Amino acid sequence: MADVILELQAVAKHFRSADGHQRSVLEGVDFALRDGEIVALLGASGSGKSTLLRILAGLITADAGSVLYRGQPLYGPARGISMVFQSFALFPWLTVQQNVELGLEARGVAPEARASRAESAIALIGLGGFEGALPRELSGGMRQRVGIARALVTDPDVLLMDEAFSALDVLTGERLRDDILALWQTPQMPTRAMLVVSHNIEEAVLMADRVLVFASDPGRVQQALPVTLARPRDPDSAEVRALVDEVYALMTHRPLRAARPAALAGQPAAALLAERLPEADVSRMDGLLDLLAEPPFNGRAHLPLLAEETELTDAELLPVAHAVALLGLAQLEAGDLQLTPLGQRYVAGHHGLRQQLFGQQLLAHVPLAAHIRQVLEQSPSGELPDKPLLRLLADQLGDREAARVLHTVIDWGRHGEVFEYNVTTRQLRLPTDEEGDDSAVA
Repeated sequence: MADVILELQAVAKHFRSADGHQRSVLEGVDFALRDGEIVALLGASGSGKSTLLRILAGLITADAGSVLYRGQPLYGPARGISMVFQSFALFPWLTVQQNVELGLEARGVAPEARASRAESAIALIGLGGFEGALPRELSGGMRQRVGIARALVTDPDVLLMDEAFSALDVLTGERLRDDILALWQTPQMPTRAMLVVSHNIEEAVLMADRVLVFASDPGRVQQALPVTLARPRDPDSAEVRALVDEVYALMTHRPLRAARPAALAGQPAAALLAERLPEADVSRMDGLLDLLAEPPFNGRAHLPLLAEETELTDAELLPVAHAVALLGLAQLEAGDLQLTPLGQRYVAGHHGLRQQLFGQQLLAHVPLAAHIRQVLEQSPSGELPDKPLLRLLADQLGDREAARVLHTVIDWGRHGEVFEYNVTTRQLRLPTDEEGDDSAVA
């Protein structure tokens, strides 16, 4: 087997909230990146993929376990590891040449040497002639090429790519990905191994020698799928489509959960309330269910075909599919989405019936919604401020994810007429029979 360049052994990472509560982001992560391979890492938003990448880059430290670079403990940024960010991370007041030279300048490389090496890296990535341009004068794809040239100019052993193509339009992202793969096959490529974090399943299969599926809460490697197809790979070939289907199946597999009553007796544990809900709005859920019920799907569809039909990215489609499955309106199995009998009733129903069924399923399957409803029913005022809920969620999820989860449950709760929310007073309240109340909005 090829030499291991970068390795994690039982790595864990925890963050503390403002009140000192500890939240586990990564736990028991084992991973080895070998000489000559590209590994793709797939997982839901918030699963800890970017945190893992920053640990590998030496930008942050692990709280437990070992991080080894060529067999030696990694305690900070290593000269042989470079990273490409989703946001380009260029200095807008510096030219292309100056941005690419930054890493060399920080390492004390002489001006003439770093200018020569930067020009070579810029030419290597296909930007020759743009050395004097400012980032604002470049397209998104060109700006990301600058970011890649800046990473490659230091001749790194390992290139870490954090959603490097996701901020680009589809065609630009595909062209840049193909150029990187073509460069990978040449002697001019200094890098010996790449780890690519992505939300795009097809991209992962086309690029990687191994695809890792990352689980959440806490983040850990759940599945590893070897990809032995020769490059370049035809995205329309039967072999690639079969692997894409297999990854979809892995990404949509979730352990069975215990049944939950429609109303919760007493306050559940904070960890149960702070479930990481899929990021899916009701209109997109309804649209997906309606499409699933129509020909040619007739109630059951393969997720890759649904992605093509809806023109949704994997990062957009998978949370919606998980949301309708969570509520019992559809079933996810082996990469297929199928309407349940209740989902068929939902799709065939009028608006009022849809709201009723949605609310019923929300209370049965989302503990946070059931908890909010129960507190409201017990409150003399019939109201509940959002701040205590945000604090409770933040202890488990962090501030940003807590706000997102609460926004999601409010959106779902309003659609199911389980509760309302006043954005001015930031109070949840029991539904009223009043119509035309403009203060209650999602």
